Amino acid sequence: MLENGAFARALFEFELEEHIEGYTQSRHNDHDDYFFAVTEHTNDVAMLLIDDKDHLYINEDARAMLQKLWGKAYAGNIRKMIPGMASELDRGYLFIAGVKVGDPKQFKKVK
Repeated sequence: MLENGAFARALFEFELEEHIEGYTQSRHNDHDDYFFAVTEHTNDVAMLLIDDKDHLYINEDARAMLQKLWGKAYAGNIRKMIPGMASELDRGYLFIAGVKVGDPKQFKKVK
């Protein structure tokens, strides 16, 4: 995800596509601004992102949208998530994350 590697469409279709309705409902139930899921099998990777308007982004498009949403924070956020992501995937689970976007006006500047 950091090195712009290739994604596998067949893996998306096999492991993520069937969950789209449930993931969309989960995003609504949890009031997430967007949701993404990642899976891996024998070094193939697939990704799904659902945005705040329920548009679906698959694989490279999902990564590009996540990069757009996170901007300069993308690389740092992914580095922070990789250990947990790897642990979930290694145990045979899908990695899923619902994301809420904070209002920058509410953040305090730390000196």
